[in-house]
Amino acid sequence: MSGSANGNGPDDASSEPATPPPARRRGRPARAAAEAGPGARERILAAARTEFAERGYDKTSMRRIAKAAGVDSALVHHYFGTKEQVFAAAIELTFAPALTMPDALAGGGADVGERMARFMFGVWENPVSRQPLLAIMRSALTNDTAAAVLRGLIERRMLQRVAGELHVPDPEFRVQLAASHLIGIAMLRYVIKMDPVASADTEEIIAMVAPALQRYLTQP
Repeated sequence: MSGSANGNGPDDASSEPATPPPARRRGRPARAAAEAGPGARERILAAARTEFAERGYDKTSMRRIAKAAGVDSALVHHYFGTKEQVFAAAIELTFAPALTMPDALAGGGADVGERMARFMFGVWENPVSRQPLLAIMRSALTNDTAAAVLRGLIERRMLQRVAGELHVPDPEFRVQLAASHLIGIAMLRYVIKMDPVASADTEEIIAMVAPALQRYLTQP
């Protein structure tokens, strides 16, 4: 009988060497295209914004953000690096409406105090922007890292730009005084909810605050 007939010939499949499994690649774990494809970074950022808003900085982890975004945690590190960097990107997105304030105040003028007050209360009175802002402020009040990230964003993207438009001594100091005035009112009105500030009409508050802001920003 031929070799192929008795199972010992070259046609016997069992004599072929087994194909070795493909080597596992190092680096970011392989994931489905839908997970790591276009839009993954935006999903992560949106999830991070929600997690930080709902849980605060301390209770939010990279793993929670990844789970909420439907991705592997390694992908979060791939796009953003550290938790601090994710937080910075998330709050910049949240603060986007407020970060346009320097453009609204460009040129200064006799009504710059009123424009500053009206702009900031416009952001705070909008429920869509108010809730994320409140969450970020709470994180900054309870965590030093969150406070440092928020402080850097406000100084770099808002206050320094506004100070550059002023033609008075100590412009950065004056802008910080104006900002602290508005932040104090925001704390009483939206966080502590202390009456009569909490229930006062916005236009009434603007009318009372604008002259003080004008003095900070323009008087020699």
